[in-house]
Amino acid sequence: MRQFLFPRRPMSRGVLLFFHLLLQMGLLVAAALWLLPRTPWFAATDWYLAWPELAAGAGLWLAAAFTLRLLVELCLLPHHLAARAGFAPGDVVTRSFERRPAVHDAQAAWTSEARSVEIEPSVLGSARVTRPAESLKPQGSI
Repeated sequence: MRQFLFPRRPMSRGVLLFFHLLLQMGLLVAAALWLLPRTPWFAATDWYLAWPELAAGAGLWLAAAFTLRLLVELCLLPHHLAARAGFAPGDVVTRSFERRPAVHDAQAAWTSEARSVEIEPSVLGSARVTRPAESLKPQGSI
């Protein structure tokens, strides 16, 4: 995934934007050349008969234009990510102050109340240490 987001040699921003403009203009010209002969201006038909085909063609053109834009934005992602210096304070998402579990007001807290644990002498048990810990210094040096 890192190689996808940060390729070794991404295409330059200018080349991507130039091809995006070129492809968008090509889509616009192709849509116009397909739609204009179907309009009542150039065909012997009325608007109420031609509108379903014109609406479908315009919708397909818009869908293609949006898809191309999203594809170009995906190709521009390495440039957007490289411009960021790192995490900004706004990148960290925190919970609101009122919903934190450590709120000491009983009415505002949403966690269950804390219960104290009583420690009995039988619970602790006896230590299993049989000899004292050895010092970290070698024995011969002072």
